[in-house]
Amino acid sequence: MGQQTQVTESNTETDIVQDSSGPVPDAPTRVVKGGNGARKQILVVDDEMPIRMLLQKILEANGYICRTAENAGHARELLDEKPSDLVLCDINMPGESGLDFIRFVLKAYPDTAAIMVSAIGDPHLAESMLELGVYDYIIKPMDRNGILISVANAFRRRELEMANRSYRRNLEQMVDERTNSLQRSMSQLENAMNGIVRAIAHTVETRDPYTAGHQRRVADLAAAIAQEVGFDRDQVEAVRVAAIIHDLGKISVPAEILSKPSRLTANEFNLIKEHPQVGFDIVKDIEFPWDVSTMVYQHHEKMDGSGYPLGVAGDEILPESRVLTVADVVEAMASHRPYRPGLGVDVALGEIDKNKGKFYDPEMAKACISLFNSNRFSFD
Repeated sequence: MGQQTQVTESNTETDIVQDSSGPVPDAPTRVVKGGNGARKQILVVDDEMPIRMLLQKILEANGYICRTAENAGHARELLDEKPSDLVLCDINMPGESGLDFIRFVLKAYPDTAAIMVSAIGDPHLAESMLELGVYDYIIKPMDRNGILISVANAFRRRELEMANRSYRRNLEQMVDERTNSLQRSMSQLENAMNGIVRAIAHTVETRDPYTAGHQRRVADLAAAIAQEVGFDRDQVEAVRVAAIIHDLGKISVPAEILSKPSRLTANEFNLIKEHPQVGFDIVKDIEFPWDVSTMVYQHHEKMDGSGYPLGVAGDEILPESRVLTVADVVEAMASHRPYRPGLGVDVALGEIDKNKGKFYDPEMAKACISLFNSNRFSFD
């Protein structure tokens, strides 16, 4: 496993997995079952037996069925016998590497989720794994609560993606139905879409509990700004939906970075800056009635081109994205963060007013300031 973990009979679990006080957010407290009622299956692949045993103990104590393998060859044999819902795999192992094994798994078992484990916090390595299709990247020493949160979020994302594939297949079949049947089906799909959007928002807030409610508050403000500047009803709804899930890509960022109580390093911030791309990649194939994926992609772009990830400017940025940027900045500055207390709405509006035309669309900034100053909007 690259850096070997020394474990003796007197070692405690914290030699391998850091313990965390307090309850596990959204961790399973009973038998965990999939959509067909069967308990969820996890395959742990690691060349160090103490780590395999400890991970198995933690996962089984939380309701999962867990199998272990000491190398990729053994893991392939186990998958041949019975596929797993999720594979939790070390990167550096003797013989076939963890990355090569996961490439095989994602191709041969497309409904299987994957989480990688490494002792090295390398942003480039993390990026390559996320591009490969890995759901999360856990850095050793592992946190017990972080492991359970990562596993729970991986299953949520897996279920969303499987639901999306099912949704698309069903849509292709329904276009040939009679008009009345199509109308009923479209109504059901709209309800399903709203449910998926709510599930995505819940997933992000579970991953980053310090900003719980952030996406909802941004959505409320963004919709109000969109109405203020004269967007039609359909555009307002597009802004609202995009805002609710705009930080979806943060599920790819290690939990310890999201909750870090001090300023981020350059490498950590580079990982954070990947979240618009990750969010775009997740939602781009969902057939929303609007270009939600681009709105999510552009929510950190600035009018002068100094934003990220693309550095686009001016009219290259969707009007809906410009609304989302203003609402996101105001809510983030006004609210508490792990590394600082909330700065308040007045400070946030001062930032928007000072940099309108440079960073922020002047029309959207003016509308936002007017909403607050006239007491027609306030955060709950």
